Amino acid sequence: MDGIITHDLVVDPQSVDDFKGKVDPDWCPGCGDYGVLNCLRRACVDLGLKPHEILTISGIGCSSNFPGFFNSFGMHTLHGRALAVATGAKLANHELTVIVTGGDGDGFGIGGNHFTHTARRNVDLTYIVMDNQIYGLTTGQLSPTSIKGMKTKSTPFGSVEPTYNPITSAIMNGATFVARGFSGDVKHLSMLMQMAIRHKGFSLVQVYSPCPTFNHDNDFKFFKTRVKKLEDADHDTSDWKTACEKAMEWGDTIYTGLFFQNKKAEALGDLEPILDKGGPLCNRPLGLSDKQVDGIIARMM
Repeated sequence: MDGIITHDLVVDPQSVDDFKGKVDPDWCPGCGDYGVLNCLRRACVDLGLKPHEILTISGIGCSSNFPGFFNSFGMHTLHGRALAVATGAKLANHELTVIVTGGDGDGFGIGGNHFTHTARRNVDLTYIVMDNQIYGLTTGQLSPTSIKGMKTKSTPFGSVEPTYNPITSAIMNGATFVARGFSGDVKHLSMLMQMAIRHKGFSLVQVYSPCPTFNHDNDFKFFKTRVKKLEDADHDTSDWKTACEKAMEWGDTIYTGLFFQNKKAEALGDLEPILDKGGPLCNRPLGLSDKQVDGIIARMM
């Protein structure tokens, strides 16, 4: 099937190299996505996960080539539709660790509707969004997270639009783990990824991942001098109001870390009685005859 990515899966990974895909990343030199890729490899090793236990799913965009660079089961899907595909995969095999990767345009622009309702339903997924505040693959147009006044190919005189805040949106829509990282802080970002993957429910990790080619306003140096960890601010991660206030700060201080976590809310899969027993749905008998199955496949193909 088009879009499905397979690798030679390592049975017992011991290092980050065991999570390298068959091809090397083709991102621009200096792209923050390299840091995100390395952080996820490190996080999976530290968690003791095995490639065959992981499914990575992406949409379209520079960062959405991620499954090809990461050694696990993977699927490259449609623009903005990664969360919808991931939801189906997670419910079909709830024993899989499902990780969705993409960018701000794919996730918050084209896929904004799916982002809203995946958070609301609290699907047990980890969503890592590489936010470079620009449409990079199409060479530099305005994205939902671009800053007001930013000049891009689609806004040559400066954007007049307010900036979308994925942290406050995720919290208000029902996400139960909401964090933000910076691709230049490998240790901290890797820790956030580990926490997100361990969390039972919808986990968002927004990552500031500078684009050195098309966004010269918010580059590596811009974030390096401004990011401050919430852990150092004595932040209460159970307080959603304070979390939103911290997430809205943008200036000399830009906070990273875990903004909000709700450990009591049940994930969507826990609310589906059919998943309680019998193992993953994908391993159960279909309950259809061979003739019925052939007919369904014939109509789909």
